[in-house]
Amino acid sequence: MTTTLVRARPAGSRTGYWPGVLAAALTTTVTVMPGFALGAFATAIEGDLHVSRTGVGLMISIFYATTALSSPLAKRVAARLPTPTVLAVAAVAACAAMLTVSRADDPATITAALVAGGLGNGLVQPAVGRLIAAHVPGHRRSLAAGTVGAALGATTLVPGLLVATVVPAHGWRAAMTIAALIALVPAVLTPLTRTTPGPFPARAEHAATTTGTPRGVLALWALAAALSATGNNAVATYFVQLGTHSGLPAALTGNLLSLSALLAIAVRLVTGALTERAPCRNPAVITAMMLTGGLGLALIAIGTPATFVLGAALAFSAGWGWTGLLLAATLRLVADRAENAGHTVQIGIYTGAAIAPYTFAALSGAFGDSGAALISAAAGVAGAAAMTTGAVLSRRLEGDSSRRDAAPEPAAPVGALTCADVGTARHR
Repeated sequence: MTTTLVRARPAGSRTGYWPGVLAAALTTTVTVMPGFALGAFATAIEGDLHVSRTGVGLMISIFYATTALSSPLAKRVAARLPTPTVLAVAAVAACAAMLTVSRADDPATITAALVAGGLGNGLVQPAVGRLIAAHVPGHRRSLAAGTVGAALGATTLVPGLLVATVVPAHGWRAAMTIAALIALVPAVLTPLTRTTPGPFPARAEHAATTTGTPRGVLALWALAAALSATGNNAVATYFVQLGTHSGLPAALTGNLLSLSALLAIAVRLVTGALTERAPCRNPAVITAMMLTGGLGLALIAIGTPATFVLGAALAFSAGWGWTGLLLAATLRLVADRAENAGHTVQIGIYTGAAIAPYTFAALSGAFGDSGAALISAAAGVAGAAAMTTGAVLSRRLEGDSSRRDAAPEPAAPVGALTCADVGTARHR
């Protein structure tokens, strides 16, 4: 069995792809912001619009559900339209959604705006996967994907700062307007993500036809992402409320939310850089991070100020720190279909994110905040188990493929470097 793949060369110099990666990362940050901003401002919104916590949670869930459900269509769109166009549309959609929310007087208007924002958000990860596959060498993809993953961690940074600085003095509507204007910044930078003309890696025909296919691995990893994201997204969405429940002032909790976001960014960048040395170990690192995030959620469930701060640090740093590594792992698994890698990560994360806000609100109503946080911790542990099962299956498929191949591949995809290859690739 042999499959010929066309290599996509990174444009420009050895570091010429980083401006595009950073622009894509900033776009990723702002397109997810409508959901997190609504969660951060939930207390003020509930009082102003006379909406229950469950009602706000349902609206946030609809935002993420729209992203997950539109992901198959978004994957096709991202594969056909220019990457700068796709990312610019997503950023503008996020801006329009938050501006609409800032002027809304009823839940129906907010929900409609969030649906539009969710559709735009669904375009991002497939486009980012395509960008990284086209521009970034295989031995740099963990760091590039970690940079994009750090952007997801940064989504709580701006809402957290606005909760602490703008909401007390000017209200949630002014804070939401500022967040909307910030969302326009990446739209100006999207031309940096333009891919050079040339062929992308051709599809490997055996990927969907051989007995051992990566589809099962992708399904398990998407499930792992959904389970882990369910717990961590719930805590990120209701961070301020959980902090005040644990005995911390609201302004201090808002500052902690921003600090936790900075910690999440740092962890994703560091793990992305470290795992470049052995990209085949990414699944094991992801599993460990999911388990650590589950421990953080369990500490939050205790409900004291000290355990909340420690638990939040673990949940944000490790529990949310695996997203970029998962993108890198799936790119390595299906290097010939880059948009599928972004699609897998996206549909998993946002399915969990869609479940989390409404479910957590309902569970906290039935079992209290501590009980809901403990159930979220169990979801994180289950996600780690699914990740491990997928990794075992992936290694089994690699072994079967090696036994079936009678001769070496004539041309390997750029992203399919083995751990032994990385050291050599660094010096090319």
